[in-house]
Amino acid sequence: MKQGMMNLLSRVHSAGVLERRLRVLAAHIGSMLPDSGSVLDVGCGNGTISRLVMDASPGLRITGIDVMSRPACDIPFEVYDGERFPQPDGSVDFVLFTDVLHHVDDPLVLLSEARRVAKKAIIIKDHLCDSGLARRILSIMDWVGNRPHGVVLPYNYLSSSQWQDAWRRLDTVPDVYITDLGLYPRLLQPIFEKGLHFVGRLPIKNEPGI
Repeated sequence: MKQGMMNLLSRVHSAGVLERRLRVLAAHIGSMLPDSGSVLDVGCGNGTISRLVMDASPGLRITGIDVMSRPACDIPFEVYDGERFPQPDGSVDFVLFTDVLHHVDDPLVLLSEARRVAKKAIIIKDHLCDSGLARRILSIMDWVGNRPHGVVLPYNYLSSSQWQDAWRRLDTVPDVYITDLGLYPRLLQPIFEKGLHFVGRLPIKNEPGI
């Protein structure tokens, strides 16, 4: 894709999509969390979504880790190696991944780490890639939204069956699973949203209800 087209799409994304996406994602994630507790935001970026969640639920304590050092972040965070979380076993109530797992070569590595440190549940926002067309659309969205920020883009999108296999390997299944998110304006939803996104909560086995 030519640089001029990338710049145009990035401006359109920032002006017409980004603010809505942040607000909607924060609402969905917040609905899967209690009013209080500790959350580790993996791949937190600038921490905007987690800050919006905490603004709505001040009893939550959200900290982040990321592979990239940033000059500013809306939540406390530390840099990590992209594989081993610096947190001890069972040290947080929830682990959160927001559009992070498709940026790594093996999502199960991070999911296993999340299973290790979370006491109650893992919350995931990511993509569903069940066709060649879906892969093309997701790749364009990823490129426009992340390339300008230097984010690594392996385009490692999982299909519905691959996500289900990941749940089995973690010995859990989602107790909340939403695919109709409303991230985009209505006219754009048939192209950029339908069947491409989900938010799910994976309870940690043998834990009491959230």
